[in-house]
Amino acid sequence: MTEKTRTEHLLNSVQMAHFVSHGAIRLDAVVPEELNDEAMRVLPAGVPPVPYGTSVARAYPEGSFVRRLLAVPRIAGAVRSLVGPGPNIDHHAVHVRGPREGEAQPLHADAIIDVRPDAFDVQLMYYPHAVTLEMGGTLSVPGSHLRRTNESDTGRYQNLRGQDRLVCPAGTVVFLHHGLWHGGRRNDSDTPRYMFKIRFNPTVRQRLLWDTSDLTDPRVAAALDTDFPWYEQATGRLERYQRVLMWRALTGDDTFDLDHWVTRVSNRPEEATA
Repeated sequence: MTEKTRTEHLLNSVQMAHFVSHGAIRLDAVVPEELNDEAMRVLPAGVPPVPYGTSVARAYPEGSFVRRLLAVPRIAGAVRSLVGPGPNIDHHAVHVRGPREGEAQPLHADAIIDVRPDAFDVQLMYYPHAVTLEMGGTLSVPGSHLRRTNESDTGRYQNLRGQDRLVCPAGTVVFLHHGLWHGGRRNDSDTPRYMFKIRFNPTVRQRLLWDTSDLTDPRVAAALDTDFPWYEQATGRLERYQRVLMWRALTGDDTFDLDHWVTRVSNRPEEATA
């Protein structure tokens, strides 16, 4: 892939702001049909595990199915935009929901409590076939990723206003912030549902890794200011506060703010002098 082609497939600032506010970004039907067909032959056998912290190049040899999946231009561009070049593999897994299996996964986040304000892991979720509502696509709660919880602490929650239950065409890839609340739903169809996930650890500072040509676009601030129907009125402001901190870390701009949320609490006047 040439540098020009790689740049053309990077996420832009509006998309990155959407990721910061929603905790996910979705790319519909970006994987070619022939690769999806191959996935349905490869994934049932599983993908051998690799040790934590293995590089992409060592985890997935040149020419392997996963390596070619990650080379799909829009996938490669999204990975580079979110975690930068040369990320490591935290883990990967093939998740299968059997036909009419009768159980749903509790709502959870894929990490112990993670308080990093200036870095995050990203999880790729790949759906090689179309997912219907009946098949129990992954449920997620937009805007939940910066509310610190520990793994399945949220498992007692059954439904939240504004939750999203994935229905998608074949070849769809979703990128999640590691803290997003999500869970696989019950498969009520007669067809197995497959999802392949990879969690990436960044090896570089996650700053201005995307196409920043639209950094001053007003839609950036609008995306960062997104509200969600499950937010409490007061606590929802804290979510915006966390987004501002994250956007400052991603851009290096310590002056960015939304309605002075961070500016108010970072005000430290010096002692007045005569």
